[in-house]
Amino acid sequence: MQYIVIPFVAAIANNGTAAQAAEQLQLLIQNYSAQGYRYVRLEMVTTTVAGNAGCFGVGATPATTQSLSMVVFSREVA
Repeated sequence: MQYIVIPFVAAIANNGTAAQAAEQLQLLIQNYSAQGYRYVRLEMVTTTVAGNAGCFGVGATPATTQSLSMVVFSREVA
């Protein structure tokens, strides 16, 4: 079994709808399905982005937490 993980960020305008985000996800799934992959699930991955110490503490920024959506696909390997 071969797995592939693709980051997914819906690109919608300020007045965009959930339907537009769903359509983008659907197109991504259809694209990989056409390549022989099977959609498995949408995973949420949380990571910590390191802060910046700045110069002698000036301009320092704290670490932040970021959540990322990842689409998981699989396919049989011969």
